[in-house]
Amino acid sequence: MTHTNVDPDEIAKFEALASRWWDENSEFKPLHDINPLRAGWIDRYSEVKGKKLIDVGCGGGLLSEAMAHRGATVTGIDMGEAPLSVAKIHLLESELDVEYRQTTAETLAEERPEAYDVVTCLEMLEHVPDPSKVVQACADMARPGSDLYFSTINRNPKAWLFAIVGAEYVLNMLPKGTHEYDKLIKPSELSRWARAAGLQVEAMIGLTYNPLTKHYRLVEGDVSVNYMIRASKPA
Repeated sequence: MTHTNVDPDEIAKFEALASRWWDENSEFKPLHDINPLRAGWIDRYSEVKGKKLIDVGCGGGLLSEAMAHRGATVTGIDMGEAPLSVAKIHLLESELDVEYRQTTAETLAEERPEAYDVVTCLEMLEHVPDPSKVVQACADMARPGSDLYFSTINRNPKAWLFAIVGAEYVLNMLPKGTHEYDKLIKPSELSRWARAAGLQVEAMIGLTYNPLTKHYRLVEGDVSVNYMIRASKPA
């Protein structure tokens, strides 16, 4: 099967790091630090317990497991074979039940249209050639009346300074080359893609990092660097 909306170089970045996905002191420490904030924000609005949830671009399964811990029936999809292998192995330790599949959102949307109560797609859109197609696929997988969550990085000088120069080259929080500036996404662009997919943008929140305290927090009204969008599919 040919996956046209996949960048092999982006897949390779995370394949190379996959074995360290669950090491809280590895290159994935930022994901471990922000995961409770993101999972809490999602659960606050959607209360995932008892719901079917699809985690698009699940990687090693951090968010997938967090949602399963909260009682959701979770499917996690990714195109990276190594991260998915790590995710499956970690289930032996966590004793959770998550369905992991190596596939794209577009492919699964054809297989399972309107199958999920909650759709999450976090830190993934900036790593594919055409993110608007992923947003459309997420919308297609969502049941009418369901909630969808997207997170990514804004594209502006501040985001370049903080998310790329600061995080990758100064603080060494992420491997160099993790993000490419031209692939970052403005909130206006993501909102436009969501509306084009038939979704309604309900809320937007920023995620900020204090290098002195080394703590992240969710901030209303500041989407200048990292941000999340909550959208809904009309019933």
